[in-house]
Amino acid sequence: MAVALLALFMAMGGSAYALVVTSGSIKNNTIRSVDVRNRALIGKDVRGDGLGGRAIKESTLGPVPTAFSAEGIQHFAVVNGGGQQVRARGTTSSARTAEGRYQVIFTRDVRACAYYATIGGPTAAAPPDNGQITVSGLGSNVAGVDIRTTGANGNDANKPFHLLVIC
Repeated sequence: MAVALLALFMAMGGSAYALVVTSGSIKNNTIRSVDVRNRALIGKDVRGDGLGGRAIKESTLGPVPTAFSAEGIQHFAVVNGGGQQVRARGTTSSARTAEGRYQVIFTRDVRACAYYATIGGPTAAAPPDNGQITVSGLGSNVAGVDIRTTGANGNDANKPFHLLVIC
């Protein structure tokens, strides 16, 4: 009877002990990611720099998006001083409407997009001389951008430019 009670006590005591696991009872490098429930650990539970570059397997990472990926810039135009497109993506037309005034029409509504333009040559030649450029949405067409270029003296002047539309 005493042996049976001792066996019962040991069995109950052993299982009760197994239910209480403390950090002191865990040997280093014995816990694996499958042993930890998702979102159970937070930043302060991990040693500083414990999840650095060595812990990340680059082969498991997906592709990194770029500015020209499917999610990035889909609309741009490189226009010469006469208003003709030299290179473009996502445009239907461009034109010089007056001295230093241009319009570029895109294939979609660009009112909710950001416009960025810079005076710049359409080729590998030296960039054009000083000047300024301004851009705004085209009031008469939701798919259009209005561009104005000026010379160093502030007067309207025909200048080649690069235009990005980021949506």
